Amino acid sequence: MIDYAKVSLKAGDGGNGAVAWRREKYEPSGGPAGGDGGKGGSIIVKATRNLSTLDEFRYKKNYRAENGQAGGKNKKFGKKGEDLYINVPMGTVIREAGSNVIIKDLNKDGEEFVIAKGGKGGKGNVHFKSSIRQAPRFAEPGKKGQEIEVVFELKILADVGLVGLPNVGKSTLISVITKAKPKIANYHFTTLDPNLGVVNIDRERSFIVADIPGLIEGANEGNGLGHDFLKHIERCRVLVHLVDISGIEGRNPNEDFKLINKELSLYNHKLKDKPMIVALNKSDLDFNNNREEFIKEFNDSYQIFDISAATTKGIKDLVDGIYNTLENAGGKVFDLIEDVDEDFLDQYYNEKINYDLNYKKENDIYIVYGSRVDSLLEKVDFNDYDGSMYFEKTLREMGVLDQLKKMGIEEGDSVAFGDIVFEYYE
Repeated sequence: MIDYAKVSLKAGDGGNGAVAWRREKYEPSGGPAGGDGGKGGSIIVKATRNLSTLDEFRYKKNYRAENGQAGGKNKKFGKKGEDLYINVPMGTVIREAGSNVIIKDLNKDGEEFVIAKGGKGGKGNVHFKSSIRQAPRFAEPGKKGQEIEVVFELKILADVGLVGLPNVGKSTLISVITKAKPKIANYHFTTLDPNLGVVNIDRERSFIVADIPGLIEGANEGNGLGHDFLKHIERCRVLVHLVDISGIEGRNPNEDFKLINKELSLYNHKLKDKPMIVALNKSDLDFNNNREEFIKEFNDSYQIFDISAATTKGIKDLVDGIYNTLENAGGKVFDLIEDVDEDFLDQYYNEKINYDLNYKKENDIYIVYGSRVDSLLEKVDFNDYDGSMYFEKTLREMGVLDQLKKMGIEEGDSVAFGDIVFEYYE
């Protein structure tokens, strides 16, 4: 089962604004008529209950939304780029790959999240006409679409999680209470992937159960199947701990129970706060009366059921007990190890694209750089007088000239914007 994937996402770039002129009969004066470019397509991640793994991302790692089209003449707008939808299973957590910050937790069917925003289309030259600039020969380029590398991590959403050591009967139990068909055999680690099934008690009562592969000592440190599957337990509202009460493998049921609970708590301390039901499996083979010792030690702390998954003894009582515990637990929100930082993308996008403006001085040259400067340089033709005037006016509006004065710039000093160096004059 694929439950982890790293992918690169690139939203569509906005289309460039057009430089065009009116060429209509009986309109000798003409005038600017360049249309705006279309907005680039965004990338939207959508959760669906129709998927259960991240298999789609096994081979495809790069996703690109459509670019917006350039503006046309006669003030025609360019076509907007198509948005790209990426479907993921419910329970998928999205992390920014570099920082590992959680930026979204998609745990509702149909929930959507715009993860990469398409770039705005550039304005055509019709927008830059003024009383002193009658024929602007420049237009605005489209903005770049956001790009980001993310990690999709699937944490199964189930009401109930079955936990316990390998070969205690979890797969057999889920095959009895649901229509799931897990692999069952008399050896450890039969289950290598979590199995999901729906328990239908009657028309109005049901719940989803997940068979979590067997845990061993040191699982919280990655031993055995370790972290690969412990993360799936975090989303369950109730845990059912299966214990092989027969002891036929020479193990002590009480110590086994303590061992698994310790591993759960070490992995995520919140797990110890989840409601836990204990199912003493293989009770029909308890020839050494292990149950008596178990009840003596744990009866005051846990709800305990005697069952035999192989013969279905006690299964109805266990299922009813699980459902009642779920009802008492209510609709508690699924826990995460880390808090979701839903402001991350906005901060990232604005910082990188909208507000990046920097100053420094090297070798007696004042240097102004950043994405805002790059965007301004792209739209200006310095061979055109109107373009040069627009460049200077925009620098004033951006506060660049005021900042240079604060830094001590004087007439005749050199100031660089990108690859272009000017002499500064008031």
